[in-house]
Amino acid sequence: MPLFIVHHRHSPESCLARDPATGVMLLNHLSRPNAARHGVLIKGEAVVQSSHSLFFIAEAADETVLQAFLAPLRQAGEVEVTAAMTCAAMVSSGGCDGRPVNVSAEALNPADACQDAIEAGLLIHSVNPLNGETSVPDLAGGAVMPNGRFYLRNHFDIPNLDGNNYRLSIGGLVERPLSLCMRELHNLQAESHVVTLECAGNGRSLFDPVVPGEAWGLGAVSTAEWTGVRLMEVIERAGLRPGAKELTFRGADSGVVEGHGAPVRFERGLSLNQISETDALLAYEMNGEPLSPPHGYPLRLIVPGWYAVASVKWLTEIIVTDKPCQAYYQVEKYWYHWVHNGHDERAPVKLMNVRALVSSPDERENLPRGETAIRGVAWSGAGSISRVEVSLNDGPWREARLVGARRRAAWQWWELITRLEETGPLTVRARATDTAGRTQPEHAAWNRLGYGNNSIHSVTAQVI
Repeated sequence: MPLFIVHHRHSPESCLARDPATGVMLLNHLSRPNAARHGVLIKGEAVVQSSHSLFFIAEAADETVLQAFLAPLRQAGEVEVTAAMTCAAMVSSGGCDGRPVNVSAEALNPADACQDAIEAGLLIHSVNPLNGETSVPDLAGGAVMPNGRFYLRNHFDIPNLDGNNYRLSIGGLVERPLSLCMRELHNLQAESHVVTLECAGNGRSLFDPVVPGEAWGLGAVSTAEWTGVRLMEVIERAGLRPGAKELTFRGADSGVVEGHGAPVRFERGLSLNQISETDALLAYEMNGEPLSPPHGYPLRLIVPGWYAVASVKWLTEIIVTDKPCQAYYQVEKYWYHWVHNGHDERAPVKLMNVRALVSSPDERENLPRGETAIRGVAWSGAGSISRVEVSLNDGPWREARLVGARRRAAWQWWELITRLEETGPLTVRARATDTAGRTQPEHAAWNRLGYGNNSIHSVTAQVI
């Protein structure tokens, strides 16, 4: 709804609050429930003391609705209503002088989606497309991340799909092409899995020299319980024809990318062998709630263990083929590019690297002397976490205690209880090892697009 700033001024003699009964009437009229009955949503209000001025921010379908609600204030003085916009809308439109972004009915309003992400506490990297990461201290807590604080990675506008009219098509080299609505998918046997998703570019800002792309810190990772239908159950219902080897997953999102004149659809591919090893899921719920539009409503793919680029959101088509996917985000992006011994080398981004993060203490946090707990999370795409080690002030590595059940596809909590005897700077470093024998490196291999940075995490605090 449109946003407005209301400024009410009155003379000292007509101050409504001087009479207790009139003041109570004012409070009741401006209460959130009463405003809502008038079609007005009050976002916040404040009185400038001794100036007899009241300011508040309100949303209403139009100014006429708001003006009708303001009638009691107009009887006591002047009322000025100014059309406004949120900071998110201002940024998405390109500045205070920019025009509101023209959003099609097929896309979610970027300003509204951005405002929701800001209010949930995400650190915003870009508005168009909307990308935001979770703060590392917020990773501490339960086994899953609340939906609003789950990091966001998008390449284009967020599709605003109608779940009632949604269909998932399965075609190509299949015996029985399918077109499934959400009711049909819900009627299939449901499964729930706790899975960690990490953007392949997580930690990109820490590479030196700087690489292009979204400058993620370390918070482009989150965990949720995903509920849906096993991908292979749907594929088996369609039946595979001879030669079927590869699957292409097509999302509803699309846009223009550099070097391509026509809009590009977001597509990713996996082989049937890769799918059979991952227990991939067609998910329609996230932490017990229907997927929200920013997280892929009404249906998305979840590929445990793989970087999240494989978990295609707003999934509309699955095409079975005999050849690997040749889409833009398969062949031009999400590849490691290195130079080894003077030769260019590259490899596709696949399984998540092993990594541990220190969630407590926070960077520059003050810690008291005495017993303290160093805590964090660790995960890997190749296996469960077998060991996390912590070093204080470049001292010897000490093994931390793994907390909770060990899951291959989800992050692992860990903690180290220690005593801090001396005041001064404290450097905490953590590294993880998985059951596949992979250990975090001191420094991850630099690559041109900044993927897979799993360098040892270091936090500097102060003991006081």
